[in-house]
Amino acid sequence: MNKMVKVLIVDDSAVVRKILSTGLSKDSDIEVVGTAADPFIARDKIISLKPDVITLDVEMPRMDGISFLQRLMSYYPLPVIMVSSLTQSGCETTLKALEVGALDFVAKPSLDVSHTLNEIVTELAEKIKESARVKIKKKEYSKNSNRKDTNIGRAQTNHALINSTHKIVAIGASTGGTEALKEVLMQMPPNAPGILIVQHMPQLFTKSFADRLNSLCSIEVREAKEGDSIIPGLALIAPGNYHMELRRNGARYFVTTHQEPPVCRHRPSVEVLFESVAKYAGANAVGVIMTGMGDDGASGLLKMKESGAKTIAQDEDSCVVFGMPKEAIKLGGVDTVVPLNKITPSVLSLLK
Repeated sequence: MNKMVKVLIVDDSAVVRKILSTGLSKDSDIEVVGTAADPFIARDKIISLKPDVITLDVEMPRMDGISFLQRLMSYYPLPVIMVSSLTQSGCETTLKALEVGALDFVAKPSLDVSHTLNEIVTELAEKIKESARVKIKKKEYSKNSNRKDTNIGRAQTNHALINSTHKIVAIGASTGGTEALKEVLMQMPPNAPGILIVQHMPQLFTKSFADRLNSLCSIEVREAKEGDSIIPGLALIAPGNYHMELRRNGARYFVTTHQEPPVCRHRPSVEVLFESVAKYAGANAVGVIMTGMGDDGASGLLKMKESGAKTIAQDEDSCVVFGMPKEAIKLGGVDTVVPLNKITPSVLSLLK
C-alpha cells in the first residue's frame, strides 16, 4: 500500500483497546492513531486525528453504537468495522449496524484464547486495509430500505410466468452483502426458485441474519441444515463456519453442510457452493456474484457458466466492494453485469 492506514479504536473496555491497538500496530500498513472509550471521546478524536477507518464496539456507554454510527454516517461518513460480541443481542445489533452503514464486522476476541485472539486481530487488520479503499457515502443504505413495497409488487407481477420447480439460484456475497442480499430477496416472489446463499459470516450471525430476512421477505429464508430440500419459495443461507454444497438424488435437490478446510480463505466459501451447483444443476441454475472483497467464487462461477448455467455479476457502481464480481468478470465467468436493483428482475427473466 502507498501509505499507512490510520485507525481509531473505539471500545469501552481498556483491555480490548490495548489488545487491538497492540495487535494492529504489528501490521506495517496500519497506524493506530488513537483509542476512545466512548462515542463522545471518539467524536473529538475523529475531528482531530482524521482516521481512515474506525473500529467500533457494538455496545457503548453514554451513547449506544448504533446511535453514534447513524450520526457518523450522516455527518462524517467513514469506513466503520464493528467489533461484535458473540451473543444473540450482539448479532442483532451488528446486523442493524450494517443496515445503518457499517462496512463490516469481526467477532470480539476471547481474551483467554490466544490463537483465537491472533486470528481475529489478523482478520481485522485485513478488513481495515481493504476498507480504507472504500468510499463511504452519506447514509449509504437508507435509500434501499424505502423500496420494499414497490420491489415486491413488481416481482409478484411476474411470478406466474416462472416454472421454478427444478431451477436453482446460487448467490455469493461478502462485504456489503447483508444489505445487498436483503434488497435482492425482498424482490423475490413467493414461488421464486430455490435459492442457495453463501454470505461470509461467522457462526451465530448467519442464524440471526436468516431470521431477519425471513421477517422481511415474501419467500421463506432460513439457515441451512444438513439434508434440507431445495424447493420453490425457500432460500437457504450457509451456516457460519460450514461449507454448503448442492446435491441431487433423482429429481430431488438438497444441500449438505460440512467443515472441510477453508477455500479461498473462507468457510463457508462461495467457490464450494458454485462448483457443486455447476456439477449437479448445470443449465438448471443461475449464478449471482455480488459485492465483496477478494476472489471467492470467481472460478466457481466460471464452472457454472461452462456447465450451461446463466451467470450474473453486480456492477461496480452499486457494489460496496467490487472485488468478487471484478475477479469473476476478469476470468470470463459472467454473462451479464447489472446494478443491484436489477439483479432479481434479471434472475427471474432468465428463469421464465
